[in-house]
Amino acid sequence: MMTQLSRVLVALVGLFNVILGLGFLLDPAGSALRFFLSPLGTQGMATLRADFTAFFVVGGVFAVIGAWRREGGPLLVPIALLAVAITGRAVSLIADGAAATAFPPMVVEALMIALLLFGRRAFAGARP
Repeated sequence: MMTQLSRVLVALVGLFNVILGLGFLLDPAGSALRFFLSPLGTQGMATLRADFTAFFVVGGVFAVIGAWRREGGPLLVPIALLAVAITGRAVSLIADGAAATAFPPMVVEALMIALLLFGRRAFAGARP
C-alpha cells in the first residue's frame, strides 16, 4: 500500500514538473510571468525555452521513471535539482530580503522534495 501511494505521489510530482517545463517550451512569455521573470529579446526567450524546459522536464521525467519502475535511483535527479533551487531561494532571501512572494515556491519545492524522499524510502523496501 505504501509503495502504491508513493508511486502515485511521485508520478504526480513528475507530471507537474513536466507540465511546467512544457509550458516554458510552448508559452515562454506566459510561463515567465507566472515565475516573475521578464525575458530580454529573442535570446531571453531562447533561455526560457531551453534552460527552464530542461530543468522541469528532466526532473519530471526522472520522477516518472522512478515511479514507474519503483526505483529510488532516478529520484536523485529531481531531488538534486529541487535542492539546488531551494538553496538558491534561501540565498536570495538572505541577500535580497523576503518578499511576500518568496515563500510559496519554497513551500512547493520543499513538499516535492519530501514526497520524492518518501518515494525513495518506500521504493527501497518494495519488491519488483
